[in-house]
Parts: sequence; structure tokens; C-alpha cells
Amino acid sequence: MTLPGRRSSTFTRLLRHGFTDPSAAERLLDSAELMPVRDDPVLLDALGATADPDLALLGLVRLLEAQPPSAARRELLDTLIAAKPLRDRLLGVLGSSAALADHLVRHPHDWQALVTYEPRDLHPGVEEFERGLAEATDPVSLRVAYRRCLLSIAARDVCGTTDLAETAAELADLATATLRAALAIARTAAPEDAALCRLAVIAMGKCGGHELNYVSDVDVIFVGEAVEGADEGKALRSATKLASHMMRICSETTVEGSIWPVDANLRPEGRNGPLVRTLSSHLAYYQRWAKTWEFQALLKARPVAGDIELGEEYVAALEPLVWKAAERENFVADVQKMRRRVVENIPAAEVDRELKLGPGGLRDVEFAVQLLQLVHGRADAGLRSGTTLDALQALAEGGYVGRADAVQLDDAYRFLRSMEHRIQLYRLRRTHLVPEGEADQRRIGRSLGLRVDPVAELNREWRRHAAVVRRLHEKLFYRPLLDAVAQLAPGETRLSPEAARERLVALGYGDPAAAMRHLEALASGVTRKAAIQRTLLPVLLGWFADSADPDAGLLNFRKVSDALGKTPWYLRLLRDEGAAAENLARVLSAGRLAPDLLMRAPEAVALLGDGDGGGLEPRDRDQLEQEILAGVRRAENAQQAVTAARGVRRRELFRTAAADIVGSYGTETQPAEADQGALVDMVGGAVSDLTAATLAGTLRAVVREGWGDTLPTRFAVIGMGRFGGHELGYGSDADVLFVHEPWEGTAEREASEAANRVVSEMRRLLQIPSADPPLLIDADLRPEGKSGPLVRTLNSYEAYYRRWSLVWESQALLRAEPVAGDEDLGRRFVELIAPLRYPAEGLGDEAVREIRRLKARMESERLPRGADPKLHTKLGPGGLSDVEWTVQLMQLRHGWAEPGLRTTRTREALAAACAAELISGEDAEILDEAWVLATRVRNAVMLVRGRAGDTFPSDGRELAAVGRYLGYGDGHVGDMLDAYRRTTRRARAVVEVLFYGA
Repeated sequence: MTLPGRRSSTFTRLLRHGFTDPSAAERLLDSAELMPVRDDPVLLDALGATADPDLALLGLVRLLEAQPPSAARRELLDTLIAAKPLRDRLLGVLGSSAALADHLVRHPHDWQALVTYEPRDLHPGVEEFERGLAEATDPVSLRVAYRRCLLSIAARDVCGTTDLAETAAELADLATATLRAALAIARTAAPEDAALCRLAVIAMGKCGGHELNYVSDVDVIFVGEAVEGADEGKALRSATKLASHMMRICSETTVEGSIWPVDANLRPEGRNGPLVRTLSSHLAYYQRWAKTWEFQALLKARPVAGDIELGEEYVAALEPLVWKAAERENFVADVQKMRRRVVENIPAAEVDRELKLGPGGLRDVEFAVQLLQLVHGRADAGLRSGTTLDALQALAEGGYVGRADAVQLDDAYRFLRSMEHRIQLYRLRRTHLVPEGEADQRRIGRSLGLRVDPVAELNREWRRHAAVVRRLHEKLFYRPLLDAVAQLAPGETRLSPEAARERLVALGYGDPAAAMRHLEALASGVTRKAAIQRTLLPVLLGWFADSADPDAGLLNFRKVSDALGKTPWYLRLLRDEGAAAENLARVLSAGRLAPDLLMRAPEAVALLGDGDGGGLEPRDRDQLEQEILAGVRRAENAQQAVTAARGVRRRELFRTAAADIVGSYGTETQPAEADQGALVDMVGGAVSDLTAATLAGTLRAVVREGWGDTLPTRFAVIGMGRFGGHELGYGSDADVLFVHEPWEGTAEREASEAANRVVSEMRRLLQIPSADPPLLIDADLRPEGKSGPLVRTLNSYEAYYRRWSLVWESQALLRAEPVAGDEDLGRRFVELIAPLRYPAEGLGDEAVREIRRLKARMESERLPRGADPKLHTKLGPGGLSDVEWTVQLMQLRHGWAEPGLRTTRTREALAAACAAELISGEDAEILDEAWVLATRVRNAVMLVRGRAGDTFPSDGRELAAVGRYLGYGDGHVGDMLDAYRRTTRRARAVVEVLFYGA
């Protein structure tokens, strides 16, 4: 008797044996069905060895309850206690699969399928499974026989008699036997159809690869031919009926459930194409229309049912096309794009639980292996296996994959597939999600031999293996390339030069010979630098290959490494700071501008890190001005001072360009910036602030050298155009006006000469040829244009604007903002021009007509000859000029009454006009989208080509690079141009109404 408050010894024993609900287990052990054996220690030990002892005990009691009279129940109990093989198999299945326990309850004699334990039963093949299904004559009996066969596979699996690869192969063999049985039932039901045609069933996917899951769609393709003398059309219709019936037999739900869906969507044209085609029709499709992924899928094609001879003809006919797939344009990009699309389609809430499709999942291993098979399988027939693990081993033996990498991937793949099997086995449901419940994770962990702390150990092992896959699946392509040029350990297999060339070409490198030379220079030798670069390069090469110009990325990396390789902080930065290496790879392969800026001062690489010394966040104007003025103070003369200022400008231009590129491309941990307008504002603000700080420093240097601390006149620089609007691009000139005001007691002539000398010297110093990009000062917006004086006094401006000002000058002054020099003088200049740019009561009708005439003349006269107007970002329909003139017209007409319109910035003014209901929200959004896109294109052209341009590049690779910057993948340049035309066309329609009054 157990005393109150004391637990029974049975309760304690049950806890020790792994039961989580000992009270319920005690009640089950006390049931009438188990009374004869309840005290037998063998039973308790066997239950404790299962994945879920509670589930196993409940299943055993249910199975005993389902047995007919007592003799059968006694037979089961006696065999269970006496025969260890049956005990381990039966309880192992009951402790792992509630679904198979349900099957045994419905069919209580099927436990006897687990009694036989002979060597020939350990590894059955298709023939053995066909015998097990032989008595099935309809869909229901086929399901019962299938589950009976599945029982034996699961029993061997959970007991460890078979490993993962053997279990997956047995499941594929059982699927083959099931497809044959289903086709036989369909033929028996329609003998007249069967007599007219030859029908071959080609297994694809995991079934074709001999590596099936417990519950998975069975992918197939059907090939049909007419028998001799039969009409082909009628034969194909008959074959289609047989194929459809076969699919329904397997897929439809009956009283015994379903087996698995048969999926024929990998066929030519997918679900839109005919279910059955002739061999010649298949061949014609693959020769002309097939996409890269369709050849990838054919790696696993295997005839399994129906007319096997016809199936073998199908495989033989298509095999040569499969091994030419790697020669297709954008081959690797297509495969990787498909992989990315799979990941992007996973619901955000499930990504972290996805075993198959998530980052570091099973699909990463499978895609990587298949990609390498397609690249190298043409020349090496030993790689042509449809089974992932066999192909991975062949790749390692051939030197196409590093042996250590292959071993780690093999281990990770086996573990992740084993998890997948255990998850599916429980309910026999198709899923790849790791369950969130602790009880489920405990059962899975125990089934994999993790017994100390199953839940914690399972999660730790799962994350470890996923991390291995994430780290290695990209490196698989590149590490052997380094081994091909580096010294290897004795016995290691080296990638041949031809294989290395094939791989580089497939990965998008246009000059594989040069790429191999760069790799040899970077990775050869025994120095610390070479060792670290051998570690980094596999990842960097992948990032380069993800760009429009991998060759340039690798060449630029070599140049940077040659310049900085002996400085300890450089390699440490790339090795230890997660973001630095990827940021560098993106920057070096995105075009010419950023690498050119970096090569002139390679130490700017430090900005790419995520430590205290790095960071791509643009610095504000006060910080920039403070640094530049400090450099001016230290300099011995004006030229030296301006050289220092231009050096800061170069470094900060690089910082801004790098931030723009990384934000546009995204990284593995940070997606691309979705708000394109935010990137435009970032670039415009950063470059404008930098230009203003540079001008302020140059002004200070010139004044100090010529006049000491004080110039004979107050002097201010007024930003105009994009400069005043905080919208400068990488290649923009600085549009400015210069204004001065003599100090009291200073002769106006002396003041004017001093001001002109300052302007002349500033322009000269900022354009001296050097390693730093020049800053061109453009003062053509001044009164009288190029014919007028470069510098005027404030009074002279006032007199000119009062008497001679034209409407276009009022429009230009909308963007005027002081940027350097005497702040008070700049403020008074702004006060002076306020009535001009925001005229009381707005513009008159004649002035509006004049602005429209000017705009029309500019469109017709200034567009470059031969340029496509629809793709000209500045002057084309719906481009920058259209949007800006429309916004500026609203400012001129309504700025006097709407304070929000009194801004130099286009987007701010447009938002203010919308808030004031001068433009609808929809129209404002259309104009804003067009302006942002056109600005992005101009920035992209400068980043890619290294020189400014207002149209899309004509060179294919440069155009692709602009596309990558704008978020378009390989092969989607046409989509980019169509989107640009569509966006600007909509904007032009708004401009016609708002600007021209159409």
C-alpha cells in the first residue's frame, strides 16, 4: 500500500524510464489487457527505449484491445515478451508513429508483418514490395497493403537496422511498386485503353532520386506512344485516361485514407501542358522551350512503371540535353534565383522552423549538389547520380568539392533528413516544419538518440547542422577553385584547369583565365595573408558572382589586397567583422565609381566594417565642416589645405556610394532598402552637405592665404539648382551664386577685386588634377549668365532683380540656399529674393505662358541628337525636368500663400502641395515615384560607368549592373526599361494637366 503523499515505486520507475505522464501510464499498465505482463521488467525496459514511452504504451493497449478473442491477444503478448526483434520493432513503431498505431488498430493482424526477422527481410527491394502489394485489387486494399509494407520500413528505421539513405531508398522502392500496382489496377479497369498505347511512368524528384520521404508528393512525367497500327491521337487519349486513373488511385482519400499525391506538374508546360506526350513531343519541347530548372529536375528522371523500355528511351534521348544545360546563358543565376524565390515564398512566421526550404535547409544542399553536377557532369559521367548523397560523394572523390566540406555536408544532410523523417512519421503528414511543442520535440530528439536533454540537444544539433549548411553551400562552388591554384595536402584531388574554367564560366566570370591568375596571386603561398584570403575568397567569389560584373569584383579585390595586404588591420577587419567582407564584395563589383574612389585611398576599406572605426552612415555637415576646417588650419598653404579637403570629400563620397550600393543590393542579413526615396534622399543630402563643407574649407583656405583672418568684404556662397535643393548626385557640378558686401570703410573696387580673386582661386584649387575627383563650380545661373560678372554685391543683385529680372530667374531662385561664407549676408540675400520666388498673389498669366514656352523649347532644343526621349532621365517625358518644373510652377503660383511650399527641395515641395490640396494624393505619388526613379537611374549610371549620364547605358553588362542596382535580377533588363517607360508615361500624363493645362 502506498502511503498518502508518497509516490508508488511504479510511478518512480516510470519516470526513470522516460514516461512524462506516469499516472496515466500506471492506469494503462493496470488494464486487463496488460495484466499478464505488467510486472515483466522486459516490457518496461523496451517501452523506455522508445521515442515516446507514453505513446508506445497507449498504442500497445489499443492494439491488444483490437485483437479478436483471447488466444490472439495471448499470442501477441507471448511473442512480444519472448522475441526481442518483434518487441523492438513493434514498440519502436508505436512510440514514433500515432498514424501507424491507428493502422494496426484497424488491422490488428498486421503486427505479424514485423515478426519475421531474416537477413533477406532487412533490405527489401522493388520485387519484395511488389509481392507485398500483389493481392491489392482496388484502391482500398492497395492502401492497406501499402501501410503494411510501410510498417516494416518504419520498424527497421526506428530500430537503427537501416540508415537514412537505406530508408529513403526503401521508401522510393515501395513507391515504385505502388505506382506499378496502381497502373495495373487502372489497366484492368480499362483493358481497351491499355491495348492501344504504351505508357511509361518516369519518376522525378526524390522518388526518381531514390531518396523519398515518408510522406511526399511523388513527382512523375508520363510518356506515351501508340502501339503498332493504332492511331496516335486515340492512343494518347487512352494513355491520358490510364495516367489520370493511376494518379487518382494513389491520391484520392478513401476509408483507408490516401497514399500520397502523384504530381505531374514537372512535365513540359506544367499543369497547362498535356498530361501525356509522345517521346518526340517531349524532345521538341526540351530542345526549344525548356528553362534551366527543367533540366535541373531531369537529373533525377528514372523510369519506374509501365513500359520501362519506352522510359529508358526517354531518359537516353534527354540526357545529352541535361549535360549541356550549364552552357545556357545565365545558367547559375537562374538556379540561384529559383532558390531565392523558394526562400522568399516561405511565410515569415515559418522560416525559422523550415527544415527543407529555409536558409541552411535541405534544399540548400540539394541545389548546390545539382548545380555542380550540371557544371561538371558533362565531362565526368561519374557525377551523374540522381541521389544527393551519392552525388556529393562522387563530387568529393573527383575533387569538385573539398573532402572536409563534403563530410560536413553529408553529416548535416543526414541529420536534417532524419529529423524530417521523424516529424512526418508521427502523423504520416507531409510537412517540413519543426513542431513548436515540447512534447513533439522531445519525441523527435529521443528518436534520434538524444536522451539526456532531448529538447535542448535537438535544437542545438539542428541549429549547428543548419549553420554548417548555410556556411558551406555557397563555398562548395568556390573552395575547389582555390585548391586548384594552392598547394594541397598529399592525396588530395585537385580540380583540373578545364574543370575550373567550366565552373568560372558557369558562375558568370567572362575571363576565366584572368580570374584564375587573380586567385593564384591571392591564395598561393604560406603567409598569413594567403591563409586568411583562402578562407575569405570562397564567400567573396559568391558575392562577386551575384553581381553584374564578377570579373571586375575579383580584379578590384586583388588591387585592394595588394595595397593593404601587409597591414594587419585590413585582414583582421575582413575576417572578424561580419559586415565588412560582404560590403566590400558588393562595392567592388557594383561598377567603377566606388572602386576608383577606394583605390585612390584603400584605407577607406575601414568604413565598411561594423566596428567603432567604420560605419556607412553619412556624417552630418557640422562634422564634415569641423574636420575640413581643422585640416585647413594645419596646412602650410592654400593648395595643401584644399588637397586635404578634397581628400575628405573623396573618402566621404566613397562612404556615401558604399552605403547606397549596400542599401540597394542588400546583404545576407539585411534586405535591400524597400524605400527607394530614402536612398535618393540619403545620397542627395550627403553629397550636398559634403560639397558645402568642401566649399567652406576651400573658402577659408583661400582667404587665410591671401588676406589672413579677414577678407576686405563679407562673402557668401549661395547654392543653386540641385545643390541648393540638397539633391546633388555623384557626378553633379556645384551650381552657385557668389555675393559679397564690402566692410564699412573698404573701397568697393578693392572689395570687388578681393571677391573675384577668391572665386578664381577657389575654382582653380578645386580643379587641380590629382588623385581626388575635381569639384566643378558652375556660376552660369548668375544675373546675365556667362556675360555677367562672377561676383556681385548684395546691392547689385537687388538693383538687377528690381529692373531686369526674368521669370526664369525667379524660377531658378526657388532653389537658392546659402551654403558657405558669411551667414548674415547669406540670410539677407534670401530675404532679398523672397518676393521674386514667391511673388505676391502668384504669377500672372503671361508669366505662366512664358515658363511653358521655355519648357517646350528646352525639350525640343536640348535633347541630345540620337537619344531616345523616353529613356532620357532629365529631359524625357515624365523625367526630372517635367516633375521639377511642375512643382516649381506650383511654388511660384502659390508659395506666397502656402508656407510649406517655401522649400528648395522637390519632394518636400510636392508633399506640401499635396497637403495644400493643390494636387491630388494619387498624382503627387505618381510624380514622386517618377522623380525618385529617374534620380536613381542617374545615380546608378554614375556608379556603374564612373562618369555622369542622363540615359541608360548601351553596353549590356553596364545596363545589367544598373538593373541590379535598381533591384532587377539577371535577364530582367527589359523589365527594368519597361517599368521606367511605364512610370514616366504616367508622370507625363499628370504633367500635361498640371503644367501645360491640358
